[in-house]
Amino acid sequence: MQGFNKYYPPDYDGEKHGSLNSYRGKHALGDRARKIDQGILITRFELPFNIWCGTCNNHIGMGVRYNAEKKKIGNYYSTPIYSFRCKCHLCDGWFEIQTDPKNTRYVVTSGARQKDEEWDPEENGGYAVHNTDGAEGPVDPLAALEKSTDAQNHMNKVQVPRLEALQDLADHYGSDPYSLSLKVRKKFRIEKKVEKEKEAADNEVKGRYALPETLTLSAEDEKSIAAAKEDWLKGRKEIEIRENSKKRKLVEVGIMPRLPSSSSASSSRSSAKVNGSSSSGSSSAVASLRARILQNTARHSITNSSRHKPPDRKPIVVPK
Repeated sequence: MQGFNKYYPPDYDGEKHGSLNSYRGKHALGDRARKIDQGILITRFELPFNIWCGTCNNHIGMGVRYNAEKKKIGNYYSTPIYSFRCKCHLCDGWFEIQTDPKNTRYVVTSGARQKDEEWDPEENGGYAVHNTDGAEGPVDPLAALEKSTDAQNHMNKVQVPRLEALQDLADHYGSDPYSLSLKVRKKFRIEKKVEKEKEAADNEVKGRYALPETLTLSAEDEKSIAAAKEDWLKGRKEIEIRENSKKRKLVEVGIMPRLPSSSSASSSRSSAKVNGSSSSGSSSAVASLRARILQNTARHSITNSSRHKPPDRKPIVVPK
């Protein structure tokens, strides 16, 4: 019995009783040790294989658990042999299973029959597990000696030098761990300082141009500078080509900005008539568009000039 609440009765004497279990007359394992005087301990046992009960002839599957009576019945050299006596849950019959340390297995001794599920490869046209090569002949002493000699040579020429090289490398790196750790920490501090400076410079650039903080800036070196310059020249060249093409189209069409004049209306009419009578197709459409634009410009300029012209002033007559 275990004193979970640490309660000791008034008549408890430590020198006399020794423990609460002896005071109560109980075993430390409780009801599991009710047959401990017979060398039997109640334990939880799980069936290692399928069996048929010898009393009710019912099938009991592997993995069913019972409260078994565990008892030591002998030894195999220094390994004890245990027996587990269980009561069938389908009837009142008892069956007993023992350990077999010699063959590393369990054996049903009484009260049940084990289901034979072992597969023998030799009976089914195969080979035994320990002998997978069925055509293997008798061992040749010279071949065995040659094989062992090759293995010895491989070990001396390959494995031993490799192990020595690894040992020398371990001795080299483990000879002075303090100095090696000092070098590593110094290198780490230098790299950390460089990284902090680079991070500060990147944050300054991001703040200056209002860039997102999650944007990762590339390192500035000769290669990146040359690539950026090449991209800038390429973009500039594309812009120049685009502007030149626009100017060429305007020159071909003939629409160029001109200053408004008084004779623009008459010249536009005459040019429109001449162009309308002489040209056809796309050239006539372009000429008429040009004449219309010039006419509208001249009309707009005349209207603005008359609107902003100062009014005529009449002479002021002073009475005598």
